Amino acid sequence: MDVRSLLDRYDIRPSKGLGQSFLVAPWAYERILAAAQLTQQDVVLEVGPGLGTLTRRLAEQALQVIAVELDARMIAILQDTLAGCGNVTVHQGDILETDPATLLAPWLGGQGDAAPYKVVANLPYYITSRALRHLLTAAVRPQRMVLMVQREVADRIVAAPGDMSLLAVSVQVFGAAERVCRVPAEAFYPRPKVDSAVLAVELYPTPLVPETLLEPFFRAARAGFQQKRKQLHNSLVANLGLGREAVERALEQASIAPQRRAQSLSMEEWARLTATLFPEAGPAA
Repeated sequence: MDVRSLLDRYDIRPSKGLGQSFLVAPWAYERILAAAQLTQQDVVLEVGPGLGTLTRRLAEQALQVIAVELDARMIAILQDTLAGCGNVTVHQGDILETDPATLLAPWLGGQGDAAPYKVVANLPYYITSRALRHLLTAAVRPQRMVLMVQREVADRIVAAPGDMSLLAVSVQVFGAAERVCRVPAEAFYPRPKVDSAVLAVELYPTPLVPETLLEPFFRAARAGFQQKRKQLHNSLVANLGLGREAVERALEQASIAPQRRAQSLSMEEWARLTATLFPEAGPAA
């Protein structure tokens, strides 16, 4: 399928407001498919199918593909390009306002647990953080996510202690993140101003902190990174609403020097710190 020809046939111009850039490099599709590690038992939630080029490839390898497309103009094209793909369901709507469990309802098991599913998405840059948080905190979380994101964002997400950010902590508490490959701007039409990257996140069976600690975990992380150039104890006191004595006692109990900065902490240290800052929420895993 030629992207320009399809858009011309339906008299559609890519929307700058929706951040639309369509992937046109065949090698990039292959890298995404390989990273998704699909089997014939997998259900795939695809976010932003666009013209359906990747969707057809997903359908060849998976049991079912559920594609969520925000742009209503694309639905007619998808009906054309996905003709004959009996295992694809297209939903027009906003993934940020869609509960994955609702879409996955036909594949729910008898015990109310969802069949493992995978997410494949070409995310507009402006919704990347919100989409990640929405999917990672959903009641039914995916088993694996393969996402096309801005290269700089991918680098931030896979960062190690010393270069951590709130985004990295928010993703890595749920799973192991890996940058699969860089995708240059010329691999898209229209060409964006920056390069992209394929990011894979393999979710843990359970988050690194217990469910009861997730809300205070994010509170602590946001407080720590809100003034990341400050020493951690000062940033926490200023932004967490706890007294200095309580913060310094919690840091001591978590074996974390108060002079350290938020970006230096490992995920295990964030988990310990959350448990000592908010003991009423329950112990760390």
